[in-house]
Amino acid sequence: MRFAIATTIALATSVSAVGRAVVQNNCNEKVYVNSVGASVGPQQVLSKGQSYSETLRRDPTTGGIAIKMTKVDNGLYSGAPQQIFSYSLDGAQVWYDLSAVMGEPFQGQHITVKSNGCGTIDWANGSNPGGSQVKVCSSNNDVVFTACA
Repeated sequence: MRFAIATTIALATSVSAVGRAVVQNNCNEKVYVNSVGASVGPQQVLSKGQSYSETLRRDPTTGGIAIKMTKVDNGLYSGAPQQIFSYSLDGAQVWYDLSAVMGEPFQGQHITVKSNGCGTIDWANGSNPGGSQVKVCSSNNDVVFTACA
């Protein structure tokens, strides 16, 4: 009985220490966001100044999460350019990166992914500057994608 209680307390403590993945829209236009693992989550619509966040999690099927953003309503299903802020929760660490497919929806706009005290991904003109974009941080930190940083 004591073991079960101690295990429950330890799990509750470790879950509360997990950070969040955040998408912050500072652009004048709307950003359409879907969180994708083994399945596609509901579309979230962010106007200027709004944000979306989710607790960092590990998808049991894919291992990682891709937060896909477009500037077109239901753009995930229409072939619109997609910005992809991906992360993979690995125990005490979270690995994160930034990529784009079918074009670069934030071309000409400054976008970043930051986590306190860890590596920053900085696309000054909304385009991949080249080189590795993968960073790693403590999983208790928030990881924040900012559009129009």
